[in-house]
Amino acid sequence: QLSCLVKMVTLHGIPKDLDSYPKDLLLFLSPSDYAATGSCRQYFANIGKANLDVLQRESSQRKELLLEALACLKIPGTQVSEEDAEILGHLICDLGGEYIRNSGGNLLKQLSQCESFLPDQEEAIRSVVSSGNTIFGPPEMWSAFTLNELSGLIPVLDHSILQKIPK
Repeated sequence: QLSCLVKMVTLHGIPKDLDSYPKDLLLFLSPSDYAATGSCRQYFANIGKANLDVLQRESSQRKELLLEALACLKIPGTQVSEEDAEILGHLICDLGGEYIRNSGGNLLKQLSQCESFLPDQEEAIRSVVSSGNTIFGPPEMWSAFTLNELSGLIPVLDHSILQKIPK
């Protein structure tokens, strides 16, 4: 339905008020389509707020969106800054384990909003959390506030991490 709606909306060219349309609609446009109304950074900031689950997790379209976002933000290698993580939003959920490991705690807050994880992502999350080198500190220092901030990651944490969290 969204794909059809995009065809209708763009029938006479790209509308100038594209930012006022539902974010999910933008998933079916390319950054070059959007370029007429704003920057690729703005496009991906909007995409990051969309419901990515409209596209299948391993679909080529979703993989392409992530690759284009990384290119647009000029992210070198596999380290994502906190600022870029904010822009990527829900696209963070598709980053591989190497990105999670190399970005330290920069991605934890966004990752806690993901619906599910692949095994290498889970392993990377546990590794980053166990290291204690995040803004949240080691699990031994966590509070109820920390657990609330990272609530979506709790199912990923294993027993060795959970037992370190103060009661």
